[in-house]
Amino acid sequence: MGNKKMIDTSSTADISTVGPKLSSLRKQLNEVLIGKSDVVEMIITCLIANGHLLFDDLPGLGKTTVAKALAQSMGGRFSRVQCTPDLLPTDITGFNILDQETQTFEFQKGPVFSDFLLADEINRATPRTQSALFEAMAERQVTVDNRTIPLPDSFMVIATQNPVESHGAYPLPEAQLDRFAMKLNIGYPQRSDEIMMLGNSVGNQTDTSPVYPVLDLKDLKSIQVAVANVEVCEAVRGYLVDLGAATRQHPEIELGLSPRGLLLWLRVAQAWASLDDRSYVIPEDVQAMIFPVLSVRVAGQRSETDAIFQEIIESVPVPNERTQK
Repeated sequence: MGNKKMIDTSSTADISTVGPKLSSLRKQLNEVLIGKSDVVEMIITCLIANGHLLFDDLPGLGKTTVAKALAQSMGGRFSRVQCTPDLLPTDITGFNILDQETQTFEFQKGPVFSDFLLADEINRATPRTQSALFEAMAERQVTVDNRTIPLPDSFMVIATQNPVESHGAYPLPEAQLDRFAMKLNIGYPQRSDEIMMLGNSVGNQTDTSPVYPVLDLKDLKSIQVAVANVEVCEAVRGYLVDLGAATRQHPEIELGLSPRGLLLWLRVAQAWASLDDRSYVIPEDVQAMIFPVLSVRVAGQRSETDAIFQEIIESVPVPNERTQK
């Protein structure tokens, strides 16, 4: 990731242009997810970091709505899969079907061939079906009958799971959780926000405001390239590595952060810095991303994990300004 020669800069956007380009997206998502501006910032961070997102929350809080709004805002192809125990891997990836006239097999693409795939209640699918997303999430490609088919560069999985109901649910394996960049909780809105939400619905046939494309996928690609080029000095990289090592040594964490998780943490820190109109990462960017990044990989109650993450931050010395230069 540190080798900039491996990054395609043909469509690079200047970091100073990232904020203005995303302002319309931010405004629109905040109109859909009222009173949750902090969640919206994290969603945008995950998007421009080119990562996958897991929502772990109760039903009816807006997870599906905001996922659909994100796709519509980008003018991207949106697919939704309702995960159930009888869902098959081919229901996600697609399958070959015999053409009776030509006696040849024709591939029927599944919902994974989209720009934004919503896997609703992903923990209700069987492990075999969950594994159908492994390759797609990690390599943005699908292999069917020994044929490898690439997915769009913009491919993003937004998955949801219900943390309360365990009947008929299959916990996501560590290997799949490690492919998500972050996990978010939306939570209940404030009273004033719910009153506004009810007011907005009066006289409207739908519960949400109309959503229009405010960016295209080409803009998104250029922003993602710009994010990948945000500078991370050696001192901050060392700080990030030390934080990762601290997760592996913490007595209450069974499995510490993997190298893949560390790379994702770096990328979302770059994205967070770009949203602050900076072309370089500072330790505060790394700290700001510890909760959504590690929440995917560390099980437990929110209050417990938050305390663990805070302990990790406090256990690792922060680079001073001189060492960051």
